[in-house]
Amino acid sequence: MLLFNPVVISVIVMCVLCLIKLNVLLAILVSAVVAGVAAGMPIYAPGADNNIIDVLISGMGGNSATALSYILLGAFAVGLAKSGLGTILSVKLSKVLSGKKFFMIFAIAVISCFSQNLVPIHIAFIPILIPPLLGLMNKLKIDRRAMACALTFGLKAPYITLPVGFGLIFHEILVKNISENGVEISISDTRSAMWIGGLSMLLGLIFCVFVLYGKDREYKDLPIMGAEDAPKDVVMTKEAWGALAGCIVTAVVSIFTESLPYSAIAGLFVMVATGCVKWKDIDEVMNGGIGMMGFIAFVMLVASGYATILRQTGAVEELVTAAAAYMQGSKTVAAFIMLMIGLLITMGIGTSFGTIPIVAAIYVPLCNHMGFSPASIILLIGIAAALGDAGSPASDSTLGPTSGLNADGQHEHIWDTCVPTFIAYDIPLVIGGVIGATILG
Repeated sequence: MLLFNPVVISVIVMCVLCLIKLNVLLAILVSAVVAGVAAGMPIYAPGADNNIIDVLISGMGGNSATALSYILLGAFAVGLAKSGLGTILSVKLSKVLSGKKFFMIFAIAVISCFSQNLVPIHIAFIPILIPPLLGLMNKLKIDRRAMACALTFGLKAPYITLPVGFGLIFHEILVKNISENGVEISISDTRSAMWIGGLSMLLGLIFCVFVLYGKDREYKDLPIMGAEDAPKDVVMTKEAWGALAGCIVTAVVSIFTESLPYSAIAGLFVMVATGCVKWKDIDEVMNGGIGMMGFIAFVMLVASGYATILRQTGAVEELVTAAAAYMQGSKTVAAFIMLMIGLLITMGIGTSFGTIPIVAAIYVPLCNHMGFSPASIILLIGIAAALGDAGSPASDSTLGPTSGLNADGQHEHIWDTCVPTFIAYDIPLVIGGVIGATILG
């Protein structure tokens, strides 16, 4: 029965624990144990190689590069804050955006989009750009839940819609797995179908910004780690120019190496070499980076271990196979169930890219049997994989925005990022996916 599947049970447990404000790291750990127990894995058996905690620890390395990136980017952000570049940027933007509340929200959404394709640095820009702007957001009385939705839009919509940058990776995975399972498609086919997902997210963003979170919200002006009080008149200092050089080097290295750790190290090296970060302050900068991003890094590590448990149980494949029995007859019902299964899987394993191979093996033959067109198959599998990336407590699409917006301790991960982004994007994506698949045939 679907409700007794370890994936379903553990994801429900994780969501409930997070919603009642249990620490997200502990919630993921408890959910991992629940998944293992539900699948019959031993909590502890001497000599066994599948003890739950051992499997979790062995799988934590899957996000090790991401965790290291968070720590290094946190240090980079602290170095930028100490350089005064963030303050200068904040003052300049304050003059441009003064009184332009909604313009600022959508401007951040556009900048976030560029991080996926034009300059593919993913979440690297968030701890660098957002903390210095919190004071301006406070003056404009921007609800940070709306800003979280704007950031997550930029982290998700471009790769879903456009085969450029990270989007090219996503679309190539779609093409590879759908083609391997019997439906030959190309990148042009995925581009022709996945725009529906991007449009659904845009409508969700507009609804949340203007309707749900458009009212003024008050925040206290609290100090941000490493940041200086903004002077009335700002000029580019030697340290600020060094920080700007570090930003450029970080972006360039990221493009050429496609490695956030390499790019962050290169950026830090440039800031030290230019005197932006003094040699005597390196320990302070690194400790500040750990303080800012360390918790999120550990959440990513434990989330990878949790995903490993879900995969090792075989429960993901069982869930997809069992759900197939309920999809016979109506295309609309089948589309809805496929998307719901994708939501559960991605909420559990925290990566839309990793969900595609799991669902494609079952969904492609099933969709062929039910008479779905290639365009509908692309749309269903693409959106099924993308669902849950927004709203998942363990996804970098939510952890990234929280890392920036909570720099002063006034933004809660679950209720201020995960819940708003779930409403903004997962619900419209389900609706858009079902309607799109029905229209495309």
